[in-house]
Formats: sequence, structure tokens, C-alpha cells
Amino acid sequence: MALRRALHFVFKVGDRLRTAAFYREVLGMKILRHEEFEEGCKAACNGPYDGRWSKTMVGYGAEDDHFVAELTYNYGVGGYRLGSDFLGLTLQSSQAVSNARKLGWPLAEAGEGTYLLEAPGGYKFYLVDKEQPATDPVQKVTLGVSDLQRSTRYWSAVLGMKVYERNEDRKTVLLGYSDCQCKLELQDIGGAVDHGTAFGRIAFSCPREQLPEIEALVKKESWRILTPLVSLDTPGKATVEVVILADPDDHEICFVGDEAFRELSKVDPNGDTLLD
Repeated sequence: MALRRALHFVFKVGDRLRTAAFYREVLGMKILRHEEFEEGCKAACNGPYDGRWSKTMVGYGAEDDHFVAELTYNYGVGGYRLGSDFLGLTLQSSQAVSNARKLGWPLAEAGEGTYLLEAPGGYKFYLVDKEQPATDPVQKVTLGVSDLQRSTRYWSAVLGMKVYERNEDRKTVLLGYSDCQCKLELQDIGGAVDHGTAFGRIAFSCPREQLPEIEALVKKESWRILTPLVSLDTPGKATVEVVILADPDDHEICFVGDEAFRELSKVDPNGDTLLD
């Protein structure tokens, strides 16, 4: 399990211009790569859309050792309805707090030394007002669940995550594959999870040889497989293999073969230019 790593969270965006400005100018992230596609993805990477779309990877550093955001933009779709599935992404950066203040981006206190702000489209980000670390500033992704015990069992027993912390008062469990990686926080929302139309997807990598094993275990445990093991092509880049799962609350989960993904995810120095 130590060979597995958290990669990114997929956000559907309706305003690509404002969204790019938010990640670059407020959060201080970099455009790592940008890709355009003429038709929908075989693994529904861009959601249930068949037309032209784009994918932009943004983060504080290379995808080899940083958890990043994947921004998917479907041409002609101007917005999405949020649900109760994605509850926030937490990162540590006093610089991002300062940027938000300078640019007039609304900040709300969300606990001692922590601020809440919203990206275009309403996605929540929690900023810990401390110096940005030399390692990855992204600390955790929080997802809403309807049954915390059931979901914890799925993510730990089936997908092999380690439980790092339980908080009875907040009704949360913190899980991860490694001490130094972005964590997954599950929070019990006391009812059914609404995915809206903005539903995202969290991605992890593992050695390619583990993909059939993951698929077989999920099938054995009678959990949902949204997309059986399939190869995905990116024009001019590496072909990766993925399997797409759904947890007990239908949160989408992508596991991708690590070897090919490292080749695919190399930082493109032309990323900014391609997006602009």
C-alpha cells in the first residue's frame, strides 16, 4: 500500500478564465499541463458529456510529489450545481491568505488561524494561515458521507488506506496512504449525499500490476465498478490504464497505473501558454 499515492481531485468548472485566475493569483499555484480533447472520455473523466472539453492540471509543484487539482471544462457548459459530496480542500499558505486580501477575494474565519474562501463555482477551500511549507501545502480533501463507519471500512479494508485520526465530535475520520501525502477526510453529514451535477472524482496511483487486483477485490466485495480496467489515450503523450470505482456514497475514485502516469504527468513548460 505504501506504493499507492494520492494524485488529484477533479473539479468541473464553468468559468475557465476566472477559475484560472483564482488558482494562479489567489492560491499561487502553477499550471502544470493543459490538454484539449475533441470528444468525451472513455472513463467519463469530464462527466457525462460527449463533446469537446479540456483538462488543466494546477498545483504547487510537479505531480510526482504534490496533490493537485484537475480542472475539467466542457465547452458550452457554463456552470454546475454543487451537492453535499465535496466539503473542501485544506491547504497551508499564509501567502494565499495575503493574496486573497489584496485581490478582494472574500475570506471568512473558519477556526483558529484558518480561513474559508470559495473558488469560482462555489468550491470551498480552507486556508491555514501559516508559512507555506517546502513540501506539498495541500493537507486534505474532505468528502461528505452518510455512514461514517461503513465508509471508513470501505476505504481502509477494501482500498487499503490507513486510519490516521478519528474525531467523534466532528464526526470525521482521516485516512491516507502515507504520512507525507495529502489525506482523505470523511465527514458524516447525517443523511444521503447529494452529488449535484458538479460531482468530482478523486484519483490515486498504484503500480500497474495492482490494477486488476483492486478491480477483483472490489468485485468480490460487491461494490460498484463504474469503468472496468481500460486504457486512456492522450494525443502525443503516454497511454495510461485506469479503473474507476464508486464508494458506498457513490464518490468516484480513479486508480491509475503509476508507471505510465508519471510519464503522462510530466510538467509541460508550455502549460500556461496552452491554457491562455
